[in-house]
Amino acid sequence: MKSEKNKKNLSLNCKGQLIDLSTPKVMGILNITPDSFYDGGQFKDSKSILAQAEKLISQGATFIDIGAYSSRPGADFVSEMEEQHRIVPVVELIVKHIPEVLISIDSFRANVVRECVNAGAVISNDISAGHLDDKMMKTVGELGIPYIMMHMRGTPQTMQSLTHYDHFITEIFNYFSERIQLAKQHHIMDFVIDPGFGFAKTLSQNYDLLGKLEFFQNLNCPMLCGVSRKSMIYKTLNCLPKEALNGTTALNMVSLMNGANILRVHDVKEAMECVKLFNQL
Repeated sequence: MKSEKNKKNLSLNCKGQLIDLSTPKVMGILNITPDSFYDGGQFKDSKSILAQAEKLISQGATFIDIGAYSSRPGADFVSEMEEQHRIVPVVELIVKHIPEVLISIDSFRANVVRECVNAGAVISNDISAGHLDDKMMKTVGELGIPYIMMHMRGTPQTMQSLTHYDHFITEIFNYFSERIQLAKQHHIMDFVIDPGFGFAKTLSQNYDLLGKLEFFQNLNCPMLCGVSRKSMIYKTLNCLPKEALNGTTALNMVSLMNGANILRVHDVKEAMECVKLFNQL
């Protein structure tokens, strides 16, 4: 369980709306990519996109994370123009029909984030923590939005060949220490770390990381965990991603008990139940 010293008040300023993270929140995933590992191609028209967004919010999601470029291992390359073409109209659509929604943009490209924020998004979620676009942190600082920075090596196309570490946990901690300092230099006021389960990590490394999450509370910032239906679950259980909900719930609870402030999930209802039970502890 989290120690008393780490139960301090944590919050994110989302365009003037202060989100209290001292009790965990849930971020619902809305992929509009044709090739995501779990829900690729499922939401490809206005009706299905809006229905899913409304479902995520009604089940208790505080944030909706929209992605138009699959980051699964070996994912196809998507041009910046194509990514913008996919994602900006979706942000506009959701903001028009659900104006109270807090939209996070899952992109490592500064121009994509800027266009989406202009359309109504309020958070940048960057799998590369600025490594894949040297304009990202400067842009996020100028926009004045929270920044979620994930640990990854390489790109979605190369990351699974970059899993050797001499000092695994220490190297990830140092990565975040350096990225946090850089974010502060670019006047980013609110930032969140994401350990990056499945990104440049072997199956056993993912579980080592999950078991040692509490160590990252020493960085004194909120932490997001995204294990939802990932291969670390379905490969361990010898099942398909669609059969990995129970395993996801189990690891979501471990994440919360080890210090996660935000759960990024496909299944909001079950994650909210997890949070409710955790809060009772």
